[in-house]
Amino acid sequence: MKFVLIKTGSMTVGKFQPTVGKVNFEGKPLPEKLNETAAAMEKKDAMTGFTVEIKKKFYIGVYEVTQQQWQKIMGNNPSVFKNDSSANKPVENVTWSDAQAFIKKLNAKDKKKFYRLPTEFEWEYAARAGAQDDIAWKEIFASAVLGGDAPLRGGTKKPNAWGLYDMLGNVWEWVGDYYNEKIFADPVPPNTGTQHVLKGASFTGDVKNATYMTHAGGPGNGFDIGLRVVMEVK
Repeated sequence: MKFVLIKTGSMTVGKFQPTVGKVNFEGKPLPEKLNETAAAMEKKDAMTGFTVEIKKKFYIGVYEVTQQQWQKIMGNNPSVFKNDSSANKPVENVTWSDAQAFIKKLNAKDKKKFYRLPTEFEWEYAARAGAQDDIAWKEIFASAVLGGDAPLRGGTKKPNAWGLYDMLGNVWEWVGDYYNEKIFADPVPPNTGTQHVLKGASFTGDVKNATYMTHAGGPGNGFDIGLRVVMEVK
């Protein structure tokens, strides 16, 4: 596995600033009352977000865990999309329990390092790569595997500014936090829950859900869920 060192820093999470413009319908402007209602809804739904500090540096995988890597550690390949050329494609069809089992065996094999799933905030900080606002659609198209029939091998698209591939698209990625049953994360992640958080969207998605700002809850579709790991040097 290849890793990138992520240094400490901060970011704004959960910021949402909807915009509503005046619309013409069949060549006629909408009644001003409707425009006023839309503006009021825009103001009501706006969220300023909150600051998250990443206080400890960490290493995160350049790529999503591949089928070959999973096979080497686990002795099996749960993926739906596998064939003779799929070794470097991301492993998918991975449950939360599967991910934990993989990490446990990985740690047993490498005593000099400690592996785990990233926290949601670590994942988002790495995915943003210094960006404070949402990613532009043209950047999503350049960097994310979307709208396809299957995931692609890692690294077919443009990496983000910190050299990480497929943070958006290809397969959803498990992170360590429980899902809060909301679109956005809370400042303090819940201590318990029924599902864990998924980040980044998959090859089945489009630009509307390929964003690092929101999150989803597992288990999702199953066939489009994988993982990326964090490494700490002991």
